[in-house]
Amino acid sequence: MDAVADGVLKVSGGAGLTGSLTVSGSKNASLPVMAAALLTRSRVRLHNVPQVADTALMAEILTALGVVVEREGGLICLAAESVSGSVPEHLGRRMRASIVLLGAVLTRTGEARLPKPGGDQIGTRRVEQHIRGLRAMGANIQESDSEITARAPLGLHGARVIFDLPTVTGTENIMLAAALAEGRTEIFNAAREPHVQDLALFLNAMGAQVRGAGTDEIVIDGVAEMHGCEHRVIPDYLEAGTYALAVAAAGGDLVLLDAPVRDLTQLLSKLDEAGVTVESDSSRIRIQHRRTSPLLPVDMSTFVHPGFPTDLQAPYLALMTQAAGACVISEYLFENRFQHVPELVRMGAAISVSGRDAYVRGPSSLVGCEVDAPDIRSGAALIIAALCARGETVIHRAWHVDRGYEDMAGKLAGLGAVIARGPETRPLPGLEGAFTYE
Repeated sequence: MDAVADGVLKVSGGAGLTGSLTVSGSKNASLPVMAAALLTRSRVRLHNVPQVADTALMAEILTALGVVVEREGGLICLAAESVSGSVPEHLGRRMRASIVLLGAVLTRTGEARLPKPGGDQIGTRRVEQHIRGLRAMGANIQESDSEITARAPLGLHGARVIFDLPTVTGTENIMLAAALAEGRTEIFNAAREPHVQDLALFLNAMGAQVRGAGTDEIVIDGVAEMHGCEHRVIPDYLEAGTYALAVAAAGGDLVLLDAPVRDLTQLLSKLDEAGVTVESDSSRIRIQHRRTSPLLPVDMSTFVHPGFPTDLQAPYLALMTQAAGACVISEYLFENRFQHVPELVRMGAAISVSGRDAYVRGPSSLVGCEVDAPDIRSGAALIIAALCARGETVIHRAWHVDRGYEDMAGKLAGLGAVIARGPETRPLPGLEGAFTYE
């Protein structure tokens, strides 16, 4: 799989975005689906897996566990007769989503050892709900400061798992563990995100018995074994939403093809309210906006699906810097997800933060400068702001964007943006050793 790109992104503002774009496969759906390949000894063929740094890292982890991973007419995964239960520390620490391997590895091998996962530092994302659920299913789990060790030598059994709060990776972990467990597992207060639903579709195609995905109660009846299959990963509603926000901010006329319209109801409603022209049918979205037409400020609060996605909060906030008036952006899911705000302020945005609320007053006349992307979605927000700014913006830590967006620079350039990669010119603390692939 492709390597993560190094260096910076250089963006010159002022150009609108015009054309059409086919939405890539969902990164957040691909990762648990790839993990699920551990549950069968047969070949699985996955289509529409995006070529981003996080899927490349998951492929590398699976290879270390004993799975043959290759790209040939899709992404093919073939688990060996015997797979390892130990995720290499130098790989698992690099990505938060590596925690989703816990349930799959444990139910397949009877034991699992994972380093405490890393990833974007957007706030507390505790794993005790995962662990409590797996313990209810018969796992003996020990935690240290550096790793999680789980054992179930007699196998897992069904249980009632009740989450305090909906957790996407927690729900996925229990689904993966329950697929081969003995008896029935019931998950209450389950996450309902599109990628949870896609995992259920994939598991059922492999012979699992999963019902209720997309609701707050999921029921899994364990089966003795699972078989190979083909599966097409769903389009990425977060990528689609990001490009919709980009054209709303920079101006232009964009058609999104293979778009997950139903998963973007909240965003499209906000854009319409802000004065952006939105047209959509079952799999196509058209976004039109002229920079000469003022945007209206629209308050927004993130919430679990089907609420406004937290992963689109940063790009939405970047859009609101161009609206004529004041609005409040509330982040209810993560306490540290306004890391893009200081960078936007550096570009000239008028934003203040108090607790979980960001107060935005616009329209701001943004000016290009040097900024740092602290995480995937903040990087996307800075690109959107740079498209609106006067002059050139240099975005350091551009590898964050590559973790979640497939060739974002290339896609934007194809729509008319003035954007290019350049060499990194200064050392960045914390970048050393991050997401490098041979």
